[in-house]
Amino acid sequence: MDVVVIGAGIVGAACAFHAASAGFGVTVLDRGPVGAGTTSRGEGNILLSDKEPGPELELARLSRDLWDEVGKELGPGEVEFENKGGLVVASTPEGLAALHVFAARQAAAGIQTELVDRVDAFEPHLAPGLPGGVHYPQDAQVQPVLAAAGLLRAAVRRGARVRTGEAVAAVTGTGGRITGVRTADGAVLAADAVVNAAGTWGGEVGRRLGAPVEILPRRGFVLVTEPLPPMIRHKVYSADYVAHVASSDEGLETSCVVEGTRAGTILIGASRERVGFDTAMNPAVVALLAAQACRLFPFLRDVHLIRAYRGFRPYCPDHLPVVGPDPRVPGVLHACGHEGAGIGLAPGTSALITAQLLGRPWRGADPAAHTGLLPDRFLTTGGVPK
Repeated sequence: MDVVVIGAGIVGAACAFHAASAGFGVTVLDRGPVGAGTTSRGEGNILLSDKEPGPELELARLSRDLWDEVGKELGPGEVEFENKGGLVVASTPEGLAALHVFAARQAAAGIQTELVDRVDAFEPHLAPGLPGGVHYPQDAQVQPVLAAAGLLRAAVRRGARVRTGEAVAAVTGTGGRITGVRTADGAVLAADAVVNAAGTWGGEVGRRLGAPVEILPRRGFVLVTEPLPPMIRHKVYSADYVAHVASSDEGLETSCVVEGTRAGTILIGASRERVGFDTAMNPAVVALLAAQACRLFPFLRDVHLIRAYRGFRPYCPDHLPVVGPDPRVPGVLHACGHEGAGIGLAPGTSALITAQLLGRPWRGADPAAHTGLLPDRFLTTGGVPK
């Protein structure tokens, strides 16, 4: 079977890796360079800590196991894989009580959690007086562009081809089945299946494939400090981050996420706002994120920012990614709409896509746990989740 994967970001790269590993003939198409879209605009989060029990958390659990496998395949240094763990901190006793309830629900779903009274024992440079938090030892991080490039190199070693600078215009087919894709310059590539892994542009690609899904952009900023000696051990964020991830508000939302990198820089996020594809710099957002980070880690007041970058998170109105075959166009499969979680969810997404191409469950995974991600939830609403 020949499979065309549209998108050379982290999700498309993972789909190419697993599909090529399963023996499929794989071609990856992207209108831009490898990892140039949302993949290059994030922090590299691999999180279980921020997800409610349900299909996305189940996808995150599968992905977390597969990230360990990917790290062994590619080498942890090649992708800067760090099994650093996460620390979620509360700023008030009421917030801590709510966080404990949330963590208990996650623990019941099989996530490792550890209640923490003395957060300064985990992070000595935190602001004094915080009432507590929850430690999530399974949270991790990668350098996302390195990870996408590494997965694609591994896919190429298995026979995959990568063609950048080529946008997809439409599918071709006969008898109700896909036979190929036509690129914007008129070239036709044979394909028995097409995977829409186009990230923020997954909605537009879906329309071109005759299988529309509503994927919306949500702009986010990340700040980068000057390199420092190791100061922050974990991925640290405030408890309100979970609520903001699940919010559909159009206005600006910010919640503090701070972590170190192997290069010594510190990454500060996260903001979310629905402004279409407006790429404008917003100094007010930068100032707000910096102020929140300084409240959490006071030593940052004396640290220089060296840059701020921004990008779009592919957002689906029901806050769930779209993963699986589209019944409207046999041969089209979607792997998009992950919002800010695409780095962490990429291996699990690609495993499910590959399992669907193979026609059998993925290595013991329970298909029922992932039915909430299927595209059929779009069928009666013209591309909007029911």
